[in-house]
Amino acid sequence: MEIIVMGCGTSQGVPLPAHDNPGLDLKEPRNWRTRASVHVVIEGHHVQVDAAPEFRLQSIRNDIRKVDTFILTHGHADHVLGIDDLRQFCTNRGGLAIPVHSTPTGLDRVRTIFPYALMERSFSGYIALTLHELGPELALPGGGILRTALLPHGKDDVLGLIFEEPSTGAKFAYFTDCKALPPRARELAAGADLMIIDALRPNAHPTHLTVSEALGEIEAVRPKRALLTHMTYQVGWAEYSAQLAGRDPEVGLCHDGMRIRLD
Repeated sequence: MEIIVMGCGTSQGVPLPAHDNPGLDLKEPRNWRTRASVHVVIEGHHVQVDAAPEFRLQSIRNDIRKVDTFILTHGHADHVLGIDDLRQFCTNRGGLAIPVHSTPTGLDRVRTIFPYALMERSFSGYIALTLHELGPELALPGGGILRTALLPHGKDDVLGLIFEEPSTGAKFAYFTDCKALPPRARELAAGADLMIIDALRPNAHPTHLTVSEALGEIEAVRPKRALLTHMTYQVGWAEYSAQLAGRDPEVGLCHDGMRIRLD
């Protein structure tokens, strides 16, 4: 299994525009964060999780050539607005629609923003999407397994995703945009080879985990390795990497373009 961190920034990205971003070292490239999403290759099947507003640029920078399945964790702007840039991926499939899996609320958001895309097949250069409600488990083409848990995020539920690759035994848990991990999420993620989890900032937020809260969830789940994502400018790469290395060397920060192989 391969995981590509397309982006790991908060909903406004990092650095913020029209803002001094105090304390952030802009000479450190890992402090430049586009909006959060990941690309997962499991049993040879390419799964794109969320489409940030920068999805086109993220795809170019990371040389993403295929999207076989699209998962929308939830319908907030920073996760949904890049969907139109799936056009070339549809063209590369001969115009065949890309299946989109999400919650009912997430699917309603896609219908509202992209009604022109809802078809089985498109012409070259255009987009076609079919919509599917994602339940507790999805068998992916090629044999990969995706299990889900609903995560609290204000008024919305967010899909927590646990990928399992039978051929290697690898397990990857992806928990973006959440305030806590419910028991099902913790149970499914237990012993994961990698867990990527929301860690917005050091100070409290009503709908996101703070850094310390995320570390508490990591302690409860005990994955082999964990990385923090969806971070604001307040989480500087050098400072927090050093802190985490002293506390637990198996916990670190995501950065845009990071690639992880799980075998």
